[in-house]
Amino acid sequence: MTMQIEPTEQTNKIDKSLISQPIFIVGAERSGTTVLRLMLDHHPQLAFYHEFEYAVDWIADNGCWPQLEEYYQFLETDRIFQASNFVIDHNLSYPQLLNSFLCQKRDQAQKPLVGATVHRNFDKLVQIWPDARFIHIIRDARDVARSCIGMGWAGNVWTGVERWIEAEILWHKLCQTVPEEQRIEVRYENLISDSVNALTNLCEFMGLSYNPAMLSYPQTTSYSLPNPKLIYQWRNKLSATEMQLVEARTRDMLVERGYQLSGLPLLKVSPLRELRLKLQDWWARVQFRVERLGLPLFISDYLSRKLAIEQWQRQVKLQINAIEEAHLR
Repeated sequence: MTMQIEPTEQTNKIDKSLISQPIFIVGAERSGTTVLRLMLDHHPQLAFYHEFEYAVDWIADNGCWPQLEEYYQFLETDRIFQASNFVIDHNLSYPQLLNSFLCQKRDQAQKPLVGATVHRNFDKLVQIWPDARFIHIIRDARDVARSCIGMGWAGNVWTGVERWIEAEILWHKLCQTVPEEQRIEVRYENLISDSVNALTNLCEFMGLSYNPAMLSYPQTTSYSLPNPKLIYQWRNKLSATEMQLVEARTRDMLVERGYQLSGLPLLKVSPLRELRLKLQDWWARVQFRVERLGLPLFISDYLSRKLAIEQWQRQVKLQINAIEEAHLR
């Protein structure tokens, strides 16, 4: 990722002529982005791609595009990209290439509108698609933190809520530059408890009419219809201490976003306790990964990256991809 190519006025002009207004679902992982994507993708006029982080992760903070040869190599072992069956056109610039991926998704589905989900670095999307439209989905931070533990991404709720915090800060930043008519917010809890009304509002935002097919996704996926019992699970599944830990980091943000606090006393986390929580988090994630991959592959993954042996890294990455694919819902 060290070598980069500056975006040019010419490429930006060309890119805009291809897809000027893609629609992006943005928000923290475990916030309901998948079920929302499935709903939108089942609209007769919408084609929705899943995790599109590889479009923005390689854009530098100063706006520079990545060196294309390095990017091609990355895509060769990226599980999400490989599952897409997209074709790489080596004659295109970086913005044009990303545009071509959305075009391919649109053409595969034979639908007029296209979108994708992006969980991180989504503020960089406007560098390629300045007129893009954004659907921000938000879920109670306490449920997100709990869910991240189950995924093996965190060892406790203290670190599990970090993805939520980062996404909300990023959304606030994006709202400073993206006009109101290009963005809308939906609460996961409303999407689940009143799906038709929530989807109708989103369709109006996109210039569409609600279609009952949007709730037909259980027929073609492993996901069930919205179940109101799945909202606010933190009330029964988190301990009092866990609630306090999350609220110690997100108290003001929860209130600002209309979420009710637990009513428990505010917990002050000392530097020593925070250190213990971070160590616990690290060890839990290591244990999860060893159990998932097996010790030999876990060690191979660490050594291949540490020693920077590219061929070995590639082989290990492909093995890990296969295991992770098998564990997808």
